[in-house]
Amino acid sequence: MVTTSLPYYMNDFAISSATAQWTYSIFLLVLGVMIPPTAYITKRFKIKTILITSLILFIMGSVICFLSTGIEMLIVGRILEAMGTGILIPIGQILIFRIMPEEKWGFFMGLMGFLVGIVPAMGPTIGGFIVDLYNWRVIFEFLAIIAVAILILSMLLANFELETEKYPLDVPSLILSILFCVGLMIGFSNVAEFGFSLTHVILPIVVGAISLIMFVNRQNKIEKPLVNLNVLKNKYFVYGTVFAALLYFIMCGINVVVPLFVQNVAYYSSTESGLIFPAAIIMIVFNFIGPVLADKIGIKPVLIASSVLNIICFAAMMNYNMNSSFEYLLITQIIRGIGCGLGLSPAITWAMSVVAGDVEDATAINNTVRQVIGAIGSSITVVIMQILANGKITHNQISVNSFSLTSLMMIIITIILLIITVFGIKNKSDIVDG
Repeated sequence: MVTTSLPYYMNDFAISSATAQWTYSIFLLVLGVMIPPTAYITKRFKIKTILITSLILFIMGSVICFLSTGIEMLIVGRILEAMGTGILIPIGQILIFRIMPEEKWGFFMGLMGFLVGIVPAMGPTIGGFIVDLYNWRVIFEFLAIIAVAILILSMLLANFELETEKYPLDVPSLILSILFCVGLMIGFSNVAEFGFSLTHVILPIVVGAISLIMFVNRQNKIEKPLVNLNVLKNKYFVYGTVFAALLYFIMCGINVVVPLFVQNVAYYSSTESGLIFPAAIIMIVFNFIGPVLADKIGIKPVLIASSVLNIICFAAMMNYNMNSSFEYLLITQIIRGIGCGLGLSPAITWAMSVVAGDVEDATAINNTVRQVIGAIGSSITVVIMQILANGKITHNQISVNSFSLTSLMMIIITIILLIITVFGIKNKSDIVDG
């Protein structure tokens, strides 16, 4: 919803588009930062306390945004909103794994994936409607009212609890987790805009990488780590997490370069580019169907189908040209939507099922890896396409060739996913049986 307001922030606060974009970028950044501490939070605090605190943070942030007199105040509000949201999303997954019987995990993870996908997809439309009728501040008023309603319902209805303990917070680990998330995500996100700038790209990545090494080393040494990395000793959890992360890399990368091709190379309008929107809806729908199907026929056939459909799509995308028909573009992206949708939620659910006794730490690891890899994917894919297009993606054959080679890269990654599935993914009953 907020992205529709960026031009109005620029006008009201006399700022550049790059500065206005921080109201969106900072939200995504804080979302990533909030994921690693979720394992500690769920071990230490009652669910109702976490739920109410998260909603209060979101309400406070929305009110600050509504009252903003400058961009700095608006960004502070967005940070508070992201802190609340960043806790709620992984906590929602943990609750599914802790409260629901394992045979229902696929259904509820699919349902959560559907809701988490479909509602933001409606955001730009609703946001544009509100801004056109009223003004950008009403968006935050709208969000605050919804959050207050959820807060009241939570206080009345959220009576379930998980076992807690006086788990200590390791502050150095928390600081290192913030540094590696911020460093890696900012560094790789800046590649598309700043190239390989020492200040904007290389330095943040180096800080992030060093912090990550120090974080892992510390978790393995202290008695009560922020995130228990022992789940990584389970090779099947690693296979599932790598599958989900690489698929997310593909999804984030393609989500950026397809609109670039459609508008800059094939010369379709932004409105026509938006009409490929059904592909995103298909992906969200199959994000629900995938886990349910995996429960019925097993995880391996579903992930193989996901990989094969993606390979077919990327092979078709290698044949895109300046005169590709809109129907061809749409059909191929629908195939990709089915392929990506079939794979993501089932892979995550399966990875959690093989370490069912430690879902808090497993969820934190799985989500953090996916968030960082997604940020890398969206940026690196654009950079590779730009480099192959000699620096400018436009209506010429060089850009067509660059998109074709970028699609080939996606095929190679998907073949890796297929290999992981064939040799590393098993139905849980087969793992238990040996």
